[in-house]
Amino acid sequence: MLYFVATPIGNLKDISFRAIEVLKGVDEIACEDTRHSLTLLNHYEIKKPTFSYHKFNEKEVGEKIIEKLKNGKNIAVISDAGMPVISDPGGVLIPMLKQNGLQYTIIPGANAALSALILSGLNSERFCFVGFLPEKKKDREELISGFIDTPATLIFYSAPHDVNKDILSLYSVLGDRNAAAVKEITKLHESAITFNLKDGLGVEPKGEYVILVEGKAKQNELNSLSEEEHFKFYLSQGLDKKEAIKKVAKDRGVSKSSLYKYTIE
Repeated sequence: MLYFVATPIGNLKDISFRAIEVLKGVDEIACEDTRHSLTLLNHYEIKKPTFSYHKFNEKEVGEKIIEKLKNGKNIAVISDAGMPVISDPGGVLIPMLKQNGLQYTIIPGANAALSALILSGLNSERFCFVGFLPEKKKDREELISGFIDTPATLIFYSAPHDVNKDILSLYSVLGDRNAAAVKEITKLHESAITFNLKDGLGVEPKGEYVILVEGKAKQNELNSLSEEEHFKFYLSQGLDKKEAIKKVAKDRGVSKSSLYKYTIE
């Protein structure tokens, strides 16, 4: 059996009893960074052989993992923080496991994207996880453009050296929207900064960030009418001219004074 095991994203206590039990019970542990994982493993007195499994050797080491499993070994896969596979190594391995008819399961736990969504204060009813943006500006903007009309909170991961350019790309494609930048989740200096995309983050980026952007607002179909048609629609609903103007102004996000000409006409 292969286990994808979620690890803490900050506070070392954010790990399940089952995860510790599995890590102590497997034969070997595949780590995104063996040195980084050593802190967690030592903290819980987990003494198991480890080996490196990261995005640059996924295919090669994945084949070795397949052989280990075929030879009867139980393997755990962990990333530096959070759930493996989600913007972390593991995605390449799953098709290989299926192709070879090998069993695998997950040991769930902490997740940065969902934690940041709650901390952000943005709409959590519907959300869309995008992950890291590509390095090249053209590729970033092409990816973002696919989510312009998504009516759900968008979630991105961003390294400290990419935060400002990622926000700039988001603004250039999505326009100005409410956003939040969350970092140090579950740690002492946890923070969730709310801002508008056009204004940028406003502070020097430090550490890994989760950037969240509000989804596209639902469009009022009446706004596709001309102002005059919009005004006449409300009159046809039995509203007087004053109330109709008030409704049109609210729908279109304009001042009532700009619509008074229709009351005179």
